[in-house]
Amino acid sequence: MRKSIRRDQLRLGMFIHSFKGSWFKHPFWRARFLLENDEDLATVLDSEIEQLIIDTVRGVDVEERQASAPPRSGSAPVPERSEKAPQRVLATPLRQYDGHEVARIEATRVTNRSKKVMREIFDSARLGKAVQCASVTAVVADVTNMIEKNRQAFLKVLRLKSKDEYTYLHSVAVCALMINLGRQLKLDEAAIADLGTAGLLHDIGKMLVPADVLNKPGRLTAEEFAIIQTHAERGAQLLEEIGAVPALAQDVCRHHHEKMDGTGYPSRLPGAQISLAARMGAICDVYDALTSNRIYKEAWTPVEAITRMRNWEGHFDPALMFRFMQSIDTFPVGMVVRLRSNRLGVVLDNGRRASRPKVLAFYSTRDQEWIDKDIVVIGESLSRDAILEEVDPAHWGIERAAIDRIMEAEAPRPKLAG
Repeated sequence: MRKSIRRDQLRLGMFIHSFKGSWFKHPFWRARFLLENDEDLATVLDSEIEQLIIDTVRGVDVEERQASAPPRSGSAPVPERSEKAPQRVLATPLRQYDGHEVARIEATRVTNRSKKVMREIFDSARLGKAVQCASVTAVVADVTNMIEKNRQAFLKVLRLKSKDEYTYLHSVAVCALMINLGRQLKLDEAAIADLGTAGLLHDIGKMLVPADVLNKPGRLTAEEFAIIQTHAERGAQLLEEIGAVPALAQDVCRHHHEKMDGTGYPSRLPGAQISLAARMGAICDVYDALTSNRIYKEAWTPVEAITRMRNWEGHFDPALMFRFMQSIDTFPVGMVVRLRSNRLGVVLDNGRRASRPKVLAFYSTRDQEWIDKDIVVIGESLSRDAILEEVDPAHWGIERAAIDRIMEAEAPRPKLAG
């Protein structure tokens, strides 16, 4: 018999049939297993799961647990395994799953743990309580480790956040993007740690903004937008009061909404006066916002977000924007680039969300002549090629119209009806 229970009713000895809600909110690859140890129980209780389904034929019932004598350590006696009960999934070592499954499981665990910490940090800020710097450091360490182990899986999981999770996971995502970009720029480990802290705390000032303004689904009035804009300065002041937060993090908090043309806020700084960290923060903050589901808009694809951001003249540092593209392996379709193989190529539509970029190589810069077309998948294990820089084809005497023609020739043809 199957029964729906709350997360806090879960006890050892119960057979979990399924979790309610998105798979993203629970830390298991599959749902059906007999709950047999305290570690797995704690994992569920610490997750964002609200309700789950138990099978009272294969495990104990809520009433059975409450009627039994108090067991040692507050745990329910575990019934003998039924022959029908499948092996508990989490007991299977992660190495027995394939690489994609392991990466997804680890990324989800770190994401859920980080989200819980960020909720506590933001709630403390909202209530005027001290922010625990040790908690911030722990999240930055977790995120750094995941970026080193499997950045693609981690960034993909972070993009799947729901509208309700945006407030907390946006900060975790910006933390991850800042660390990832710092590694692309080959900064030292101390600077990267500070960048992670900056990403995690860059929006802490929003906790001081009235919720009805912050979460308004429609267009903001001029007065409401002015209130929103105060979060940058108020957040930086809050971090200054804490004292233990790196100066770099305070700077990013205060200036991540500045623009290269001097039209940003709060100080309207021209590009030359905006620090590298703040310019990085501006890119990472906007990119995650655009690729996330929000109360007032659906997420854009990574390619669409990058394409739009690249075309916002005067907003971002162009050179740094390109390095960001390299860090996430995402480039606008039609961009002409120079490859490590001394060839020019044009970025093609890869046709799938979050897949590796494809480049059509067409010209040799060494021989200065057109070559047979060759499609290169950037980042593929069998390919040693990489995108080094964006180029102007006119420098090589190549007209843009010629590139458009070869792109059109490579575009997939629509299937004919019938």
